[in-house]
Amino acid sequence: MSKTFILDTNVLLTDPDSLYAFEENEVVLPFTAIEELDKIKSRPNEVGANAREVARRLSEMIAELEPGTLKKGLPLKNGGTLRLATISDFQLTDKLSEDWDSTNKDNHILSVCRGLVEEHKTKGKEPPVLITRDILLRVKCDFLGIPCDDYKKMSVTDSVSRLFTGVTALDVPVDFIQKYYELSPEDTELNVDVTPFVKGTVYPNEFLVFKEPHSAESPILKFEKAGEPLSVVKEYKAPVYNILPRNREQQLALNLLLDPAIKMVTLIGKAGCGKTLLSLAAGLNQVIEKKRYKSLLVCRPVVPVGNDIGFLPGTKEEKLEPWIAPIKDNLRYLMFSGKKTKHSEASFLQFFDEGLIEVEAITYLRGRSIANAFVIIDEAQNLTAHELKTIITRVGENTKIILTGDIEQIDNLYTDSVSNGLTVAVEKFKQYSLSGHITLVKGERSELATLAARIL
Repeated sequence: MSKTFILDTNVLLTDPDSLYAFEENEVVLPFTAIEELDKIKSRPNEVGANAREVARRLSEMIAELEPGTLKKGLPLKNGGTLRLATISDFQLTDKLSEDWDSTNKDNHILSVCRGLVEEHKTKGKEPPVLITRDILLRVKCDFLGIPCDDYKKMSVTDSVSRLFTGVTALDVPVDFIQKYYELSPEDTELNVDVTPFVKGTVYPNEFLVFKEPHSAESPILKFEKAGEPLSVVKEYKAPVYNILPRNREQQLALNLLLDPAIKMVTLIGKAGCGKTLLSLAAGLNQVIEKKRYKSLLVCRPVVPVGNDIGFLPGTKEEKLEPWIAPIKDNLRYLMFSGKKTKHSEASFLQFFDEGLIEVEAITYLRGRSIANAFVIIDEAQNLTAHELKTIITRVGENTKIILTGDIEQIDNLYTDSVSNGLTVAVEKFKQYSLSGHITLVKGERSELATLAARIL
């Protein structure tokens, strides 16, 4: 028996393909959703682009059909049907109390849901389900007894706690650990088979911790491919562009950041874990010292925290200064913090003038082809999966891209901790040898910053 799904406007704005995401079932659009799309379609961002895309698809559907078909129900290419519904289509037996705002668009959608619930009840059909990304609307549905659910197609995991961390602990035989300690400093591989001791799947570039009883420090090796020797993790004891890794996860992150064979690295962690600083240090090392890449490009999404500061006067560079200032602060710290620093403010600015270092807003990446560059996308948790796809597909030959962010601090209204671009990238790319991931767990900025990240 086919089911009925009612789509909230935010589902369409998240994914225009949601029209076809419910197989051979009935999809109902409240007429209020069309009105909301009409108001949003002129926005110069991805939300506006998605509204226009939905409008185009609806236009294509009705182009060769008789007028009024959309109200009756038109066939979809996936075998389902689509129809529009208004409040006036139903004879509701009771009205909402005076507590409900009659001008609220969400309440209009709820009225359509209530009408469909009663309609299905009289026909003996299964109740319709409202699909919405709005948590408060789902609370209202629970109060009214209307079945509802989140739009889960964009979510790559059902819980942040199940997100891939890049590190797995293994209980291995004592002789495995002994073989590790017998390696010489020149050895880069350990030829052992860990397959019998793995529960689940081990992914390329995942780090394996050999749990050693009664030891705070256990051997760590990097998995490459089933049947191949494990790679010995390099320990960075000398500063990498004036900074030393302070914990295990930072050491592992540098192994990924400085490996030219790994073309994409994702770093997740709370504020103060060193995600951005490590990435910048690796970038400066690879561009200025090793000369492996021709330029260092650092980008951030233009998403304000709190109230938007509105229009800013001046040139493009002056307008973007509030967003790129934190990156420049970190670059200055790296260049001038060493005891024997060879840089001056003049040389720092010269790197920018010569294009060796470029700090840009993500807004201006569309259409570019970025080759021979070390690219850092900071605050990537504020990007949608589509925006991140647009960015990664800009990557050309001999380019490495780093995605950093804190999935607990999301300022984009249209993503959450399990559907944002960074989380999607971690889960989608983990099975490929071109990518690597580490979740940083320990704050190193300061004792106060670490405490604030934990308790606030």
